[in-house]
Amino acid sequence: MKIPKVLAAGLLVLAATACGSSAADGGSGTLRIGVIGSGVGNKLTRTVGFLDERGELLPELKSAGIGKIQVATFQNGPDLNQALAGGSLDIGLYGDTPALVGHGRGLPTRLVSLNSIRLDAAVVAKKNAGPASLKDLEGKRIGVQTGSYIHRYLLGALEEAGVKPKQIIHMYTPAIIAALEKNSIDAGGLISADQVAEEQKGYRSIDVASRDHPDLLGTSVTVVTEKYLAGHKDIVKVWQRAESKGARVAKANWPAYTAFVARTGGYAPEVSIKTTLKEQLPEEPFPAEGLRLLEGTKTFLVGQDLIKKDFPVGSWLAPGAKTAAGTAP
Repeated sequence: MKIPKVLAAGLLVLAATACGSSAADGGSGTLRIGVIGSGVGNKLTRTVGFLDERGELLPELKSAGIGKIQVATFQNGPDLNQALAGGSLDIGLYGDTPALVGHGRGLPTRLVSLNSIRLDAAVVAKKNAGPASLKDLEGKRIGVQTGSYIHRYLLGALEEAGVKPKQIIHMYTPAIIAALEKNSIDAGGLISADQVAEEQKGYRSIDVASRDHPDLLGTSVTVVTEKYLAGHKDIVKVWQRAESKGARVAKANWPAYTAFVARTGGYAPEVSIKTTLKEQLPEEPFPAEGLRLLEGTKTFLVGQDLIKKDFPVGSWLAPGAKTAAGTAP
């Protein structure tokens, strides 16, 4: 099932934008980081955010000449891509789909790590007399954040089911939830935390990636701009080391970490406890399972013509990136 052009537009980063002028950097020794979030704005998330909250991140980054971090929060990956392209960010932490599409469209980034794996998503249906399975979405309206790993999962699941919906509408999560309430869409694609929160209100999950399509689980990546990398050769090994430490510290302090996830994500504590899993946090930069999921996502995006020219994942790795096979040149 090819993605209609109107949907593809939400995924694209134009080469002209990627070559645009760069904004002034955040100052000497300042690392400018973009993250995805809808809870607490401009706060570092995931395990590195937890490390930062404990006062342990900047000491890890000091050897790369970093004395300060500046965080910007974005609602979705394509928006973060635009900030990377415009030169206002040095590093981005976001979903694999927009990162792959951005690089495949000429965005000058290099892959530092897979900071999270096995990211779940679900198709949630309206309450009353709504669809009971993906098959029931034939000719129906579905809301999803286009350009996200949730979007890639949704498209892949619909394709496997042989279903052609009437319309896939670009919506942020709050709009999806509001549209489900008003019965103006038949279903919505949500991350697992939002899925659980909506199930508590009586909505039904008619498809779940981890249960029904484990090959469509998402990953979150860390990328660095080539411009920043050119002047900061040590950033790759230093950041990889910080992420690995963050994963270990999070697992050793699990109740505190899930509470941190709840605060930064804006979720009830019980939701974060249920949907934040230790196995999602790799202690190495490129776990084999994560690379397999990333490769599958790339193949799908190439097949959808969202990546015009295929590229080996290995060619995207940042120089000096530590992998199971050694160190990237």
